[in-house]
Amino acid sequence: MATISKFEDLICWQKARELANFIFDITDNAQFRDFDLKRQIRRAAISPMSNIAEGFDRGTRGEFVDALFIAKGEVGEVRCQLYISSDRRYIEMSKYRNF
Repeated sequence: MATISKFEDLICWQKARELANFIFDITDNAQFRDFDLKRQIRRAAISPMSNIAEGFDRGTRGEFVDALFIAKGEVGEVRCQLYISSDRRYIEMSKYRNF
């Protein structure tokens, strides 16, 4: 079995990166008018990939597992903010249902 030596090779980090870029893309839309929500969802979207990288680079299994749980919670925060973004009609639900 192969050993992963850098966090960039982790599929979970790659998916978190895709999520962050997706959030930046949809919040770049001029229709996304709430500046505070835009800043919050962008910060929340960056956090999962950052925590995965940090936990991996700490070098212990326990700290990495803890970081994965934190990252999962942060993804939940992004999902919640996508709902309010949809409710306020800043984005269309169909744009992220298949993400």
